[in-house]
Amino acid sequence: MARPRLIAAASAGLAACALVFQLGLGAQAPDIEQHINALIARMTLDEKFGQLQQLDGHADGRNREEHFDLVRKGLLGSTLNVRGAENVNALQKAALEESRLKIPVVFAFDVIHGYRTVFPIPLGETASWDPEAAERAAAIAAAESRAAGLQWTFAPMVDIARDARWGRIAEGAGEDPWLGSVFAAARVRGFQGTNMAAPDRIAATAKHWVAYGAAEGGRDYAATDMSEHALRSIYFPPFKAAVDAGVATFMSAFNDLNGVPTSSNPFTLTTVLREEWKWDGLVVSDYKSVVETINHGLARDEADAARQALPAGVDMEMISRTYVTHGPALVKAGEIPVPVVDEAVRRALRLKYRVGLFDRPYADPALEPATLLKPEFRAAARDIAARSMVLLEHDGRTLPIKEGNRRIALVGPFGDNRDEMMGNWTGDGRREDVVTLKEGLEAALPGAQVTVARGADLDVKMLWPGGAGDAAGAAALRDEAVAAAREADLVVLTLGESGAMSGEAASRTSLDLPPFQRELAEAIFALKKPTAVVLFTGRPLALGWLKAAAPAMLLAWFPGTEAGHAVADVLTGRVNPQGKLPVTFPRHVGQVPIYYSHKATGRPPAADDKYTSKYIDAEWTPLYPFGYGLSYTTFELSDLRVSAASIPSTGSVTVSATVRNAGAVKGTEVVQFYVRDVAASVTRPVQELRGFTRVTLEPGESRRVEFTAGPKELGFLDRDLKWRVEPGEFRVRVSQSSEGGLTGAFEVR
Repeated sequence: MARPRLIAAASAGLAACALVFQLGLGAQAPDIEQHINALIARMTLDEKFGQLQQLDGHADGRNREEHFDLVRKGLLGSTLNVRGAENVNALQKAALEESRLKIPVVFAFDVIHGYRTVFPIPLGETASWDPEAAERAAAIAAAESRAAGLQWTFAPMVDIARDARWGRIAEGAGEDPWLGSVFAAARVRGFQGTNMAAPDRIAATAKHWVAYGAAEGGRDYAATDMSEHALRSIYFPPFKAAVDAGVATFMSAFNDLNGVPTSSNPFTLTTVLREEWKWDGLVVSDYKSVVETINHGLARDEADAARQALPAGVDMEMISRTYVTHGPALVKAGEIPVPVVDEAVRRALRLKYRVGLFDRPYADPALEPATLLKPEFRAAARDIAARSMVLLEHDGRTLPIKEGNRRIALVGPFGDNRDEMMGNWTGDGRREDVVTLKEGLEAALPGAQVTVARGADLDVKMLWPGGAGDAAGAAALRDEAVAAAREADLVVLTLGESGAMSGEAASRTSLDLPPFQRELAEAIFALKKPTAVVLFTGRPLALGWLKAAAPAMLLAWFPGTEAGHAVADVLTGRVNPQGKLPVTFPRHVGQVPIYYSHKATGRPPAADDKYTSKYIDAEWTPLYPFGYGLSYTTFELSDLRVSAASIPSTGSVTVSATVRNAGAVKGTEVVQFYVRDVAASVTRPVQELRGFTRVTLEPGESRRVEFTAGPKELGFLDRDLKWRVEPGEFRVRVSQSSEGGLTGAFEVR
């Protein structure tokens, strides 16, 4: 019924666009900046601030009624959550036919790890150590989003996160600036391509600027206090990689940074972004983060919040309305200079040009149903999910599932659970599209009988003291699961967090599994049945007891729409596990923040010396190190070579090694390259990732891998925050994780 109206709207919109072109404002004109300036010159002050306002739609994608009134008056530049061709075109029609200046609206949505086809959570996707896979996932998400009328996503999140208590660790690339930078660039390329105005691309957002992942206590929205050296060395690099990849927008963060909230921080928003990095994109605030500077204690009231945030460098305000409400009066009072307002509007209009809205403002109603959940998109989701999984434990017998296992007990709260497979921030993903693990195993093993027993419930309230749920009910579920496992040839035991236990506003004080899951696992292990654990989580968990008990354990993260097929692919050996951890797993929550590239200290830990840096009640080492991951085959490294014993500070050295598949099946290994600057004018980490490569080998096959270490890999920021390579000894390591491997050394003269 809606299609005739949409076609009429589109036709009317084309006429409106023609009018825009007649005014000299079309994106095809040779000088877009000239036309932006001409448009700004025609705007009233209210209309200028209207371009800097983004408002929220309904959760189901519909517009709010006030949106139409605001766009007719030129008082709304963007929406969040409005999506679907019919909803988008209806509001766009009002903007293009009924407003004075006929400026199109830009539509945004949180497309974090897929739009309708949901991919693994970003932390899991990063565990693939395959940036091409991440780029492919983002490109598919962009195609689906654009078909649904969107032009802008608030992704990728590129925050470095080293504290597993922080729930939003699930949304990023983990703990390492080098790996994080590689994936930041890949995701920007995937969303934007070479032309973000293309009909299958959208504008990306690097968020959250900056140091949001270093919140005190791992508590979401909490303050961050750190040196500028740490900011520039650890937290800036992934954002700079996004800038170098052409990212269209940034999002300011919620946190206070060194006493100045990041949504009103001129140092990060203007000094670094604009003056140092020469970036000309748009900065949008996070959800109400401008008005929240009042709670931070920076701003006195809403007018003061606007007075500080806009000149600091936040161009567009999301949801809160301090700019449109107080901006015109602040300008008239001389509190906000007109050139500051004009520059923010210029950036907003520049974004609209860059995503092609002045050329193609309407969504094609026929494109949406033809694009979402294409078979090739689902196939890509299955492939990427499988390669993201990390084999944590492998006894060589339990997995892959053998032909003789005809009775399989699928035990635990995730076995036949559609809702929990996508995790948090699921775009427009639908539960009915999800493949469960039960369905995946039945499809992969058509001759097997798969019996499901829930074994334990999942509820975020269970994490609270006294909120452990009904003990009698838990015991009944556990007994049912034990009975099913007793009759099985193989138990697949699913454990982990629910999707709501990680993500935004999901910080935790414990990294243990939810209550009753340990009792369930111990009861299953007591049967002495072959048991493979499949772990679903959005963060590192403390799993020491499980590591000791599980003969096989696969970390699946939250795999997305094709979860069941992807997990079954790995469990049955159709896909040999190849994932590696992008974040360190601690033994205990008391170790966090824990990360591989720490400083040495003056008293490095030593087991036989009390007065060294360690704990008296636990080991100081990680449970699973950064970069760790097993395979169904065995890889061996040998013959490390360093091309020169000495190089100048402007030179480079080649480090190479041979990797061999010493097992019986084809597999993929991620060979990693680490560097240590032994002595420098600023103390350096004990090691830093400086390269990696994926190598796929047949049984018995060998290959030579090479890494280059030059100024980019060997340099650092000195005491004056200047990049330099200093003379001295450098140690290198080629390995299969951040522990072990082959070592060598050379001198920089």
